[in-house]
Amino acid sequence: MTVYTAAITLFLVMDPIGNIPVFLSILAHFDARRRRRIIVREMLIALVILLLFLFFGKYILQAMHIQEHALGIGGGVVLFLIAIRMIFPRQREDVRDHKDEEPLIVPLAVPLIAGPSSMATVILFSSQYPGRIWLWLIALLASWLASACVLISSDAIRRRLGNRFLTAIERLMGMILTTLAIQMLLTGIKDFVHSF
Repeated sequence: MTVYTAAITLFLVMDPIGNIPVFLSILAHFDARRRRRIIVREMLIALVILLLFLFFGKYILQAMHIQEHALGIGGGVVLFLIAIRMIFPRQREDVRDHKDEEPLIVPLAVPLIAGPSSMATVILFSSQYPGRIWLWLIALLASWLASACVLISSDAIRRRLGNRFLTAIERLMGMILTTLAIQMLLTGIKDFVHSF
């Protein structure tokens, strides 16, 4: 897997385009400047969490005695389920908090950006290819930066493109993620067969 593929995979898993309506709903009662400040803070928190899982996730797996090919197969299944949800989305619940308090960590940083799927993906990269940890760091930073730019510009993106176009883009991304998930699943199965 290349840095480019890893960055695309992480970007698709973070799903910033699909998260635009949710972010705008949660932050609807804040003015645009404060909304951008909250998004930047939450994105930084999500980055710190993903970095922790990138560098220390493999030790968690070792402590739980999980083998790499099991993680590859599990990661492929999880990514496939995420892709299916992107292609066939359920009606999103309005998770707006009507209080004036700013959301902190939950739900914006975790689980919308640094969710279980993002954490599992960075652990998968670092455990399957530990010698490329700095390349995975570059991929994580690139996907995080792209996601941050999308979410910071969420007001302008929704105004210009509209909700229907955003939904179409999210479904296209789901199709791409489906092929990446199947490839990850097949690689995990091949590694499992060759381990005997």
